Amino acid sequence: MNVKVDIQKIIKKTVSNLYSDLRDRANQSIDVSVEKPKEAMHGDYSTNIALVLAKQLKKNPNDVAQKIVSEINQLLIRENKQSGRVMFKKVEVVGGFINFFINDEIFNKNIKGILKNKHFGKNQHLKNQKVMVEYTDPNILKEFHIGHLMSNTIGESISRIFEFQGAKVKRVNYQGDVGLHVAKAIWGKKNATPPPLSDEIKNWAFAYGFGSQMYEGEKEKKEIEEINKKIYDRSDPKINALYDSGRKISIEYFETIYKKLGTKFDYYFFESEVADFGKKIVEKNLGKVFEKGENGAIIFKGEKAGLHTRVFINSEGLPTYEAKDLALPQMKYGNYKYDRSIIVTASEQNEYFKVMLCALAQISPKLASKTLHIGHGMMRLPEGKMSSRMGKVITGETLLKSVEELVEKKLQDRDIPKIEKDTIVENVAVGAIKYSILKQSIGSDIIYDVDKSVAFEGDSGPYLQYSLARAISVLAKAKAEKIKPSLKKAPNEVSFLVKHMHYFPEIVEKAGKEFEPHYLVTYLTELASAFNSYYAQNKIVDKTDDFSPYKLAVVEAFTVIMKNGLWLLGIHYLEKM
Repeated sequence: MNVKVDIQKIIKKTVSNLYSDLRDRANQSIDVSVEKPKEAMHGDYSTNIALVLAKQLKKNPNDVAQKIVSEINQLLIRENKQSGRVMFKKVEVVGGFINFFINDEIFNKNIKGILKNKHFGKNQHLKNQKVMVEYTDPNILKEFHIGHLMSNTIGESISRIFEFQGAKVKRVNYQGDVGLHVAKAIWGKKNATPPPLSDEIKNWAFAYGFGSQMYEGEKEKKEIEEINKKIYDRSDPKINALYDSGRKISIEYFETIYKKLGTKFDYYFFESEVADFGKKIVEKNLGKVFEKGENGAIIFKGEKAGLHTRVFINSEGLPTYEAKDLALPQMKYGNYKYDRSIIVTASEQNEYFKVMLCALAQISPKLASKTLHIGHGMMRLPEGKMSSRMGKVITGETLLKSVEELVEKKLQDRDIPKIEKDTIVENVAVGAIKYSILKQSIGSDIIYDVDKSVAFEGDSGPYLQYSLARAISVLAKAKAEKIKPSLKKAPNEVSFLVKHMHYFPEIVEKAGKEFEPHYLVTYLTELASAFNSYYAQNKIVDKTDDFSPYKLAVVEAFTVIMKNGLWLLGIHYLEKM
């Protein structure tokens, strides 16, 4: 039973009956918005349909609303007589809004449904849809910075939200293994004298930073660009050996981080694989989509579409990122015939992707129409924006380590075996960072507050994990005392916790439609707060209380939703903290 959809149907039927001249619009063009009100006093669902119609009818919104409610009540009386089902306690009008108060029996039936379905909230709206989600996309010979951490967190959550709705998702990682950044790192490795560093990744990062700074010099620039050509054509055995070694070290390093973050990619694509293909595509479309620019470069004149000009083949005859990105969709599609391709990068690339997709639309309209770029905001620490070019990169590892140290301090007095504690510390730290990234709209920048992120109370990932761990411990205690969850005897009124669990499937659907995991974060935080209030106000495990089995059923239902919700965010749940 989908109460929200049922209400929408009732409203459409009512409006159609009342306003025959609006019949077509009521069924087609008028969007019947039904949402959960912010205040519980305004019911369980509310609609602004009367406000929408009042403008068209040139009537008072309250009068229109009252007329609709009167018709709804008559309709429900007739339908209730036939079905014996009472959906609403009452329907009322407040300020032109129509508020619906749901019968408690429906909420208790929902709890029963949750207990029967451990995948509660899952749907088949995207059944058989093939989706590729590309995210993370680090460059070799550079460290994994917090921008990659953001892309990974968002891309993984979006992938899981789509999977939860029946889509067949393939995760894609597109890594830069050729280009000037590689040439700068190779040059730096050959010419720099690094300080004592703990591992090869840090050595390569230092080499890249040094090469980037020295690229400003005329002599060094020429040498780096020469190395860049040799990397493409594999013409220098010494450079090849240095490159191959660094590439292998980088890829292995990235894999250790993906494992910690809970991501497993299905496909890996590299710039070196698409470079020649991209160049051929550009050359084939020269004079049709592309044109010659200064110094023999091949460009795309984006101004014709209200965008800007970009170079697709540079004056040295080498394909740029743009040319490679033209080939990548065709290579992706060759591996997996997707219905939709989603690319998650920093919003700094928004304008770039507009131009690239505009060019792609003229070459392959089919693939361009299937492609969506999602730009996320930047993560900043109090120190300011990171810069790998200046050697001041804030690595994902550094951030994770800092958070882990804080979590470890919080747990230092708890009597937990070290191996178990280490696992808890890592999962809580990862959860803290992911929550902080996902708690607001994807396009928003984030000022990451490390201390707040690890708080066990309030707006944080550990708060969600701790709330679930508390609920699991309650169920374990009940099992030890042989009290089983049951809905046979329920109190006269349902709690806010019981009501709030009802909305989870709607939140999942909304997060998927709008590509916004923050809806789930907000919902789960409110749900955890509702549970903790319920826990504080009720003695749940009590053999002398006839309602104890019911309370346990509510707690068990809460654990089902929290486990599913945390999974959708890519956050591990813990049974003890």
